[in-house]
Amino acid sequence: MQAVSQGRVFQLVGEHPALDLVNTLDWRFRDSGAEELLGSYDDLVDLTEQMQLLTAKQARQLKRSIHAHAGHRVLLLARGLREALADLLYSGLNRLDVPDASLKTLEKHFQAARAQTRLVRDGAQLRWEWADTETKAEYPLWLLARAASRLMVSEDVQKVRECGNPDCRWLFLDTSKNHTRRWCDMKVCGNRMKARRFKAQRKAEV
Repeated sequence: MQAVSQGRVFQLVGEHPALDLVNTLDWRFRDSGAEELLGSYDDLVDLTEQMQLLTAKQARQLKRSIHAHAGHRVLLLARGLREALADLLYSGLNRLDVPDASLKTLEKHFQAARAQTRLVRDGAQLRWEWADTETKAEYPLWLLARAASRLMVSEDVQKVRECGNPDCRWLFLDTSKNHTRRWCDMKVCGNRMKARRFKAQRKAEV
């Protein structure tokens, strides 16, 4: 595993970069309001590095070289990608109509990422690789968009679930053997909900 540079540490429980991106708007359904975890361009870089889509060297270079204005612009775009993904995924989980605007936003991001790649020969095969993008402010965004596009057109999207804690509802890819995973993190929400049920039972017995 590559070394991670100093910065915000994200809790990556989604089993996929696209889902961990959605989870960076924490408590999104909480009555008292959501908590934004992507507060800066550096946060976006840290997130992408911790997902192992960026190397530590690439992350350091982006943090040093990207102007604040460009970084903020990309940050807003990344949040837009995140919310479009959230709209589609939560709509699918709750059997609601998919918003057309979110589909268009995803298409724009997916096409923008694809436009940064080129087809190269790899022995007898062909493959796509990034074309001189590592120093551009949008590079973390394009990496996330490419990862998201692969999930959204794959059968794995059928394995997307939301945490059973109604205050949390973080997304994750259920790769458990029997597809029975209920919590984003058993040590956090699983134990929390068990304690809540136990407290309710004790109260009912009194």
